[in-house]
Amino acid sequence: MTIHIALCDDHQIIREGLRSLLEKQSDMMVVGEGVNGLEAIKLAKEKKPDIMVIDIAMPELNGIAAAKRISTEFPKIKILALSMHSDHHFVTEMLEAGAAGYMLKDSAFPELANAIRTIMAGGLFISPRIAGNVLEEFAHRSNPKIKTHHRIELSPREKEILQMIAEGKSSKDIAAVMVISVKTVETHRQHLMNKVGAHNVATLTKYAIREGLTSLEE
Repeated sequence: MTIHIALCDDHQIIREGLRSLLEKQSDMMVVGEGVNGLEAIKLAKEKKPDIMVIDIAMPELNGIAAAKRISTEFPKIKILALSMHSDHHFVTEMLEAGAAGYMLKDSAFPELANAIRTIMAGGLFISPRIAGNVLEEFAHRSNPKIKTHHRIELSPREKEILQMIAEGKSSKDIAAVMVISVKTVETHRQHLMNKVGAHNVATLTKYAIREGLTSLEE
């Protein structure tokens, strides 16, 4: 059986490299590519791939938010995160969003092929180098006595709006993308300012970059 794969990453050279390597596998075929989270959702709807390889830091809509929508709307599609972020909270958030695997971008290609086959067989795959981070995160969650750094909890919608603010979109632009009123966007903006403790967009942007919601790369 041929595994149909969709690739979502905002870097063309990465997509082209992955496509070239994956299509050398006799049981794999790349059926589509996307450059952001919105295109990832569109690919899921139109191509209905068996598995989607998704980056986390993408423009328009990040990989975590995209994975959450895809896993909800298209539960049969498997998701594999391929990211430069090794911090445990990125891993656990992606898994909680519905991903069945998480790999680092500097992994060797055989590990990617193995991850895809493992996930398609119904398994869970996490790069060995970060598996310990995931176990540590779950240990923190199950044992409140273990001290960990405080993280600000944002809703999925707040994360989407924060990403677009950091990417320089106006309230009007954000309202159009999310199909909500400008007033609602402004309310969310103020709530974000309060939660993060920011007094300007620059501070919000720094927070968004630190949390991996955007890299601001062209």
